[in-house]
Amino acid sequence: MNAKIPVLPIVAGMLARALILGFRRLRKVIRAARNRRDAHMLAALDRRMLADMGITRADLNDAFSEPFWEDPTALLRERALERRWGRALMREEAERGFSRPPIGRPSRQTL
Repeated sequence: MNAKIPVLPIVAGMLARALILGFRRLRKVIRAARNRRDAHMLAALDRRMLADMGITRADLNDAFSEPFWEDPTALLRERALERRWGRALMREEAERGFSRPPIGRPSRQTL
């Protein structure tokens, strides 16, 4: 049983796939670093400007606490969308006549 199997094309294909995967991961890390640099510019803004975008200072702190290879802007986008959907839901409830009961404590947003 002497089967002649071409090993070189198999190894070359595996090497090519490994290189492609490595380049994809490197590109992801470079994009995350670029987005982290852009997110640092957001840290220079004041509270009202951040609120206009739908994020808070705590959201920035959470985004920067992730590992450097993770994209911090993904978390910021997610938080802003959550707040936008929450406000839209509260508006719909108010239009239907539903209202939230008072909680008897100040809002976390007031300083």
